[in-house]
Amino acid sequence: MTRIIAVANQKGGVGKTTTTVNIAASLAAMKRRVLVVDLDPQGNATTGSGVDKRARTRNVYQVLLGELAIADVRVRSESGGYDLVPSNRDLAGAEVELVELPEREMRLKDALAEALRQMRSAIDAVAGEYDFVFLDCPPSLSLLTLNGLCAADSVLIPMQCEYYALEGLSDLVQTIRKVRAHLNPKLEIEGLLRTMYDPRNTLAQNVAAELERHFGDRLYRTVIPRNVRLAEAPSHGLPVLKLEPQSKGASAYLALAGEMLRRMEARAASAQPNPLQETT
Repeated sequence: MTRIIAVANQKGGVGKTTTTVNIAASLAAMKRRVLVVDLDPQGNATTGSGVDKRARTRNVYQVLLGELAIADVRVRSESGGYDLVPSNRDLAGAEVELVELPEREMRLKDALAEALRQMRSAIDAVAGEYDFVFLDCPPSLSLLTLNGLCAADSVLIPMQCEYYALEGLSDLVQTIRKVRAHLNPKLEIEGLLRTMYDPRNTLAQNVAAELERHFGDRLYRTVIPRNVRLAEAPSHGLPVLKLEPQSKGASAYLALAGEMLRRMEARAASAQPNPLQETT
């Protein structure tokens, strides 16, 4: 079953795109089939995946407007080992055009559903499906982000451990609740991820403790540290795993991928009926 995860936080500079690209590459290295959809007009996930956004005449803009299918737009990120639906500045005008369209919040959801249907019919059953689809949302609670939240099964929230991040998190959680109540009843929080974490910082420790108290198991145990290689990797169009596999950043995202898979396996196991209970 494909898991669609929106990577979202309306606060900029918290590591959304870094997380999207590197968790996708880490899961791909673990033999999972991954699709990344770049929903940010800045196109950072596109360039970070080694794809020239300026050369892409077909991108997520046409998908949202219903002009092209995802199968017609996606390209291969050779550096990351996953498929990508690219973005560029064309997407900046999409929100204006989406306002006039019917069911504007559902455009991406419908496109992803159609793409997955096409893969199931074109390729042999489960073998043709993506294991994960990551939606890299822009740093705002905009119509593009809303499309991501409506299309997703869950939301992964990267955040720095600082005071303003807690305020922004409250707004995002309220938005998720509203989307779940009115547009996407299955939406849930996949997990909160601490990024650019410095354990020597007392404020970071205090904020991390608050997050653990309020969100419990929803807070990933894996922490992404401040790391020079993570910051350098986008300029090379590479995930950090390909730039410097032995770096702390690469190790952290591999650990996050492992934790994510273990959590999914645990959820799947708990959802299975207990045969011993059924016979008693």
